[in-house]
Amino acid sequence: SPGPLPEAVVMGLDKSHITVHTYPEYHPNEGISTFRADIDVSTCGEISPLKALNYLIHSFDTGILTMDYKVRGFTRDINGNKLFIDHDISSIQNYIPDEVKEEFDMIDVNIYQENIFHTKCKLKQFDLNNYLFGYTKDKLSKEEQEQITTSLTK
Repeated sequence: SPGPLPEAVVMGLDKSHITVHTYPEYHPNEGISTFRADIDVSTCGEISPLKALNYLIHSFDTGILTMDYKVRGFTRDINGNKLFIDHDISSIQNYIPDEVKEEFDMIDVNIYQENIFHTKCKLKQFDLNNYLFGYTKDKLSKEEQEQITTSLTK
């Protein structure tokens, strides 16, 4: 047995960092528990966090995604010329694979003049069993299933 798991794992990356903030939450008025993970990927140089989107999206089985992409600071092209942004972007969705986009309803809220790109995604269809604890939907009446589904959708 490796013993208890650490409270935090810290690792240094050259010129970049990845942080994951977790928020387990219980909403007693709605009878719903949620688990939120905020992932912050900061890179510089030739590595773009947009290249990691597919991996990150598939690493979590999630019903809701909210993605922010902010261009901060300067970079350089292969000739050493200073650039503010070294790639064209009008939407984060342009960097998400089509098969993922088919699973989600997506909307952009972008502030182009500030180089801030924001995409909200909600799973189109979900299996209610993935959101129940200790029992499955076959133990619920049709009305209870519809009520919980409506609550989750909201």
